[in-house]
Amino acid sequence: MRREKFFYNKQTLQYEKIKLSVKEKLTRVFGFASAIFVSSLILTTLGWKFFPSPQEEIYQQEIEQLKNQLSLASSDFNWLSKELNNLQERDKWIHRVVLEMDPIDENIWEGGVGGSERYAELQNYARSGDLMAQVRQRVDKIKRQMYFQSKSFDDIEQMAKNKEKMLSSIPSIKPVRSDKLNRGVELLSGFGYRLHPIHKIVKMHAGIDFSAPQGTPIQATGDGVVVEVDNKKSGYGLHVVIDHGFGYQTLYGHMSSAEVKVGQKVKKGHQIGKVGSTGTSTAPHCHYEVHYKGKPVNPIDYVLDGLTPKQYQELVRLSELDNQSFD
Repeated sequence: MRREKFFYNKQTLQYEKIKLSVKEKLTRVFGFASAIFVSSLILTTLGWKFFPSPQEEIYQQEIEQLKNQLSLASSDFNWLSKELNNLQERDKWIHRVVLEMDPIDENIWEGGVGGSERYAELQNYARSGDLMAQVRQRVDKIKRQMYFQSKSFDDIEQMAKNKEKMLSSIPSIKPVRSDKLNRGVELLSGFGYRLHPIHKIVKMHAGIDFSAPQGTPIQATGDGVVVEVDNKKSGYGLHVVIDHGFGYQTLYGHMSSAEVKVGQKVKKGHQIGKVGSTGTSTAPHCHYEVHYKGKPVNPIDYVLDGLTPKQYQELVRLSELDNQSFD
């Protein structure tokens, strides 16, 4: 039963019942309702925090599982990054040792992919934002490094093809096969100043004379294109010049016959003519010259085939003797 309230009226000297106006009644009702609402809100919030609903527990478990998966992914990215760096080290070795080229610049390889603002939207997630940003950053870095590595492999493939072509083109064998040479190798005349056999004066001998029987096959010492076939009464006599590219040309002199023509492509080991004694010559032999960027160089550095280190040393020794040339 509702309790009634009274007040003492000094004018009437009596206790009178307190009567509330409609406004006061509404204010009291509103205040009471507000207190109930606020209390309910506080209790609900505390309940959600300490006593989550079954659905909220499922969501929370999923969030924890996602965080665990992100951590595992981060570990996988560490492994991928390590393997990618291993590939890059091999890439460096191939560039420096095999291809003699500069590898990927270290600053470019390790360069970042943008500042923290790149992942600013993830900072809104208080619990997992940092972890997601780290994973994203690693993914972007690995993607960037994989792009550079892929481009580097493309370059290596192209350079390897060029290197293969270069190795096939650079003169590297003797113009006359070892088994066709005269056994009197002491007759070999090398690169440098030598006594001319006819003029009897010391002149620069720009090649090596390989003594061999008349008609012995002469072979191209590298892949290339024939740029000159000429026959002179003196000098080199009947001779052939091959352009190998990469700055190299070779000359084969005093031939008895030439079996190639200008513009013809030849392969290393291809027969281009036969040994003779045409031009200014005293005996059948192949006068062989190597030119690099327009200047004659010592051919002894380009006749490495079929020789043991000891035989090559002996060939070098004989080529350096101060003797008389054959032309």
